[in-house]
Amino acid sequence: MRWINTRPSRGAQLALTLLPFLLLIVAYAVGSAARLAENANDKLLPNLAGFADAINRMAFIADPRTGEYLLWSDTWASLIRLLSGLGISTAIALCIGMLIGMLPYLRALLSPFVAVISMVPPLALLPILFIVMGLGETSKIALIVIGVAPTMIRDLALKALELPREQIVKAETLGGSSWQIALRVVLPQILPRLITCLRLQLGPAWLFLIAAEAISSDSGLGYRIFLVRRYLSMDVIFPYVVWITLLAVLMNYLLDCLRITVFPWSELEKQA
Repeated sequence: MRWINTRPSRGAQLALTLLPFLLLIVAYAVGSAARLAENANDKLLPNLAGFADAINRMAFIADPRTGEYLLWSDTWASLIRLLSGLGISTAIALCIGMLIGMLPYLRALLSPFVAVISMVPPLALLPILFIVMGLGETSKIALIVIGVAPTMIRDLALKALELPREQIVKAETLGGSSWQIALRVVLPQILPRLITCLRLQLGPAWLFLIAAEAISSDSGLGYRIFLVRRYLSMDVIFPYVVWITLLAVLMNYLLDCLRITVFPWSELEKQA
């Protein structure tokens, strides 16, 4: 028997999936108990009860100054910025990526430019964005677009270039114009890749959002994390980090479900 040919059962697969998370929780609980045993006022590794108290305070008790439930107001502010940036990036990537992949003249014109832009560190542009666009929402959304859109454009352009040339020739033989070929041949085949590409960019998009909120904002998940760090409030920072991770995982899952539902044949290609 070779290990490469063995597959876990569903129960074993679930157990193996949960095991690293359980070990992480146990390791944290042991480390926290050890530090608190030495110093009951230690703030670096608060216990699980401290996390529960902080979550209750941030999510279910209104802030006495603003009357808002801070976790939910921060989440709403961050999601508006994130979804706005990803939405704009998706529209730009779909249009430009498809055109670069289809039209040789536009590929010669834009492909090198997009490749160079994609190599610029987006966080290095953040001070410029704040100076040019101000400290409001526009600069934060622009940072996400600049950080995400070029990579998505290149990915979709490569996907369009990978389409079999025979399909384009057959469509031309049947009298299809460039516009019809784009809508009926190229677009349906790159849309599943667009969703996958969007899933892959969720992590960088969150990174750019948190960085922008940390530097200049009065609300948002990143703003709250960097606000409470000066008080060493790890009981707030850790739950916020976990909450951001859960939001990213949920968005990734929903996008994958959307791809499978709208384009079920893409799952067959993936398995093949």
